Amino acid sequence: DPVLGVEMASTGEVACFGDDKYEAFLKAMISVGLRLPGDSPSRKKSGLLSIGRIEDKASFLDYAKKLIDLNYHIYATEGTTEFLLENDVEAKKVYKISNSEKAQYRGENLSPTMLDVLQSKQVDLVINIPKNYSKEEITDGYKIRRTAIDLNIPLITNLQVAELLIESIEKYSLTDLKIKSWSEY
Repeated sequence: DPVLGVEMASTGEVACFGDDKYEAFLKAMISVGLRLPGDSPSRKKSGLLSIGRIEDKASFLDYAKKLIDLNYHIYATEGTTEFLLENDVEAKKVYKISNSEKAQYRGENLSPTMLDVLQSKQVDLVINIPKNYSKEEITDGYKIRRTAIDLNIPLITNLQVAELLIESIEKYSLTDLKIKSWSEY
């Protein structure tokens, strides 16, 4: 499971300079392989949100609105979609794999699933904030995270990092990031 614990979260850190924390953060994220959504004409501006706890959904609400303001298309899991729609944030519902599989046994079809959206590359950013960090159990969240990593789709699993990323892309595009010598900072 690509969710990092305390020990691994600090391993392989990257430091970058910028005129402010947003520029430095984006440079650091790009230096470790993050492709900014919409950074080329062939790249969509869309993301998959799956946020477990209601407290985290409430905390992230203003950032989801910022994504809409930045012309992002939001796909979200059932509970997250319901919360967003109740708070006037447009989102397209995608079903959890486990719910879709249960519905198939009843003769129902719940689609698209999270995997459908990921495997068809309809999203270019995944924000998955787990309810808990249990590694023993294979969950829908695990399937989202594992598939995103396998398909090389940027994955954010920390609420504060997701919020800072959105603030940063709100402020800077790829072309706004300048390379300067150390002495210029």
